[in-house]
Amino acid sequence: PPGTAAGAGTSPWSTPGGTAFDETYRGRRIRGVWTPERGAGGTGQWYVTVDGRPLHLMRRADGTWLSMVDHYGSYRTPLEAARGAVDEMGPGRRLRDLAPGPVGAGAPYAGSYTGGEHGGVHA
Repeated sequence: PPGTAAGAGTSPWSTPGGTAFDETYRGRRIRGVWTPERGAGGTGQWYVTVDGRPLHLMRRADGTWLSMVDHYGSYRTPLEAARGAVDEMGPGRRLRDLAPGPVGAGAPYAGSYTGGEHGGVHA
């Protein structure tokens, strides 16, 4: 099947209010963990990986999510944003790790992918 979730629909980790998820989608392992900040009153951040490589997510002002791979899409949850990134990358593509070296020295961003036919401008 195109997407296969471990415990799809039954795991609290796959719900919008969950604090973690772990599934296989289109043959890719997607994992995410919410990491709360200490004493920050419920704030924190998601750490999401696709096949063990970090996927950078950002929250939009309207509460939806985007990824560095598919930054034109808006998704209700970090899991949906990760699935959108997998769809955008297509088969055979993978995320790059953040290259060592100084910030701004031309290194790719964590969560970027190795370009290809699925990149470009979206209307």
